[in-house]
Amino acid sequence: MSDHVIVTDIARADASTVEALAEFGAATVHEAMGRIGYAGPRIRPIQQGTAISGSAVTVLAAPGDNLLIHAAIEQAQPGDVIVVVPKAESPYGYIGDLMVTQMHARGVRGYVTTGGVRDTAELREMGFPVWTAHVSAEGTVKDTPGSVNVPVVLDGVVVHPGDVVVADDDGVTIVPRERADAALDASRRRVAKEAGDREAYAGSELSMDRKGLRSVIADLGIRTLTQAEYEAERRGAATPS
Repeated sequence: MSDHVIVTDIARADASTVEALAEFGAATVHEAMGRIGYAGPRIRPIQQGTAISGSAVTVLAAPGDNLLIHAAIEQAQPGDVIVVVPKAESPYGYIGDLMVTQMHARGVRGYVTTGGVRDTAELREMGFPVWTAHVSAEGTVKDTPGSVNVPVVLDGVVVHPGDVVVADDDGVTIVPRERADAALDASRRRVAKEAGDREAYAGSELSMDRKGLRSVIADLGIRTLTQAEYEAERRGAATPS
């Protein structure tokens, strides 16, 4: 039996939950889940000012080959995000405006990859959001096996088909499908807490006091000195005994 598969009937999180997570963004969701799920700073948007969330359709691609991305487009539903991970580092332009034209027509919400993309000006003009590790004019072939809708590792984060992709200017966070509702609740609580902090800081309260950081600094052995005290200690340390 072949190890290469195209899985056609993946489970997805509740659509209203998926939609709602976009409001909070990659950073808030990452923090709310306990500082997990963030795919790292290498995967960056080609556009600015766009925030999305959607269910992951995953592609495990061969280096320099986009055959299975074509297959993934066929499996995508409106609101999905196609997540492509080559089996080895592969900075090729896996997709361009023609591939995105298909995705756009099928209601695909965005594209995330550790590979590369091209035609970036055209993709921005089309309003199709992309997060990528590489931009490259070099194209691909279509003659090597791979898989669709299997687990992939997106720069250290495991993405299962149907997981929720939350992406914005700060990067990409992956929410496990079974944790989507809990992540949404935690994100709402975090935003409410931050609203309280923001109001306090606008009223001149300091985070040093609000978050109890003075005792943390003291416990770490960090001393508070005047400049005169600091300079006197430096002179004393420099004086030969």
